[in-house]
Amino acid sequence: MMRTTGELADGREIIWYDVEGSPPRVPGTDERDLPHTATSSQMRQDVLTGEWVAIASHRQSRTFMPPADECPLCPSREGRHTEVPTADYQVVAFENRFPSFSSHTDGVVPVDDGIEHMRAGVGRCEVVCFSSDHDGSFGSLSPEQARLVVDTWADRTTDLSAVEGVEQVFPFENRGAEMGVTLQHPHGQIYAYPFVPARAQRELESARAYRAETGRSLFGDIVEREVADGVRVIASNDSWVAFVPYAARWPMEVHFFPRVQRPDLPSLTDAERDDFARVYLDVLARFDRLYSTPMPYIAAWHQAPVHVDRDLAWLHLELYSTRRGEGKLKYLAGSESGMGAFVGDVLPEQQAEQLREAGA
Repeated sequence: MMRTTGELADGREIIWYDVEGSPPRVPGTDERDLPHTATSSQMRQDVLTGEWVAIASHRQSRTFMPPADECPLCPSREGRHTEVPTADYQVVAFENRFPSFSSHTDGVVPVDDGIEHMRAGVGRCEVVCFSSDHDGSFGSLSPEQARLVVDTWADRTTDLSAVEGVEQVFPFENRGAEMGVTLQHPHGQIYAYPFVPARAQRELESARAYRAETGRSLFGDIVEREVADGVRVIASNDSWVAFVPYAARWPMEVHFFPRVQRPDLPSLTDAERDDFARVYLDVLARFDRLYSTPMPYIAAWHQAPVHVDRDLAWLHLELYSTRRGEGKLKYLAGSESGMGAFVGDVLPEQQAEQLREAGA
């Protein structure tokens, strides 16, 4: 992988990633007149649950569903300057112009009085563009291009883990308007949180309790059980297993686990990165064959926290969709939104059967 760094007009960092052996990349000059980024991001703690809530009101002005010829993630061209100041690119990552967390926060005065807890939303948010092809998707990438995205995630995880105050690095992709996407260009994001989010904490607490009781890894035993049962396995290869979880919350949900415990993306071997690209593209193709239109989804990487519980964590990707049938969506209604208690629409075993039948 080749890496080239540059700077956007407002001081944000941009990094081009190219396959090894590509022509040398010359970083472009961002000719836009942009004010330097400053945010008022803050975090407030819900004292009832202990969870942190980020408040970033400046995001209300972010770009929303522009037409294709005004896409800010496409390469720049004559008379049309975008977030990427080159005429082409393979994969590119840059600081989000409208971040939820930032190292450039202004005017946030910390509060800690026993009931109200507030501090600046210090961290970093990045955009990762998977391809310069506006009409493509992750699922349409070649295995080589998908592998380059994996290498980009790993590189960004290494860099963001070294940022002062960052506790968790979370690469993810939202695909489809049904999932809240505001830009149609194939891309994902990375949040570098200044705390360990609640779901990650709960998984690690379960793993800690299981190890104390059995002396074994909860994640490892889940993988072993799913492989042995086979009923919910969708695809697998030498390094990875993809399966519908036993207690799937979403009408379509697949988890991807490496067969060997790895804490995070940077720790994956070359063979494991190649194998992930293959099995992931396989499952994404199955997703898109299920219905008459492409499947909306969220793909969420669960990595070890930066400073704690790295011996407990087991890297995995959770892929899920709110689509519960042709033209039908699952909404988080009373039970899910009010109490966090999910009610599944499709049996996990039925999900697995559908996805296996959707194979090439």
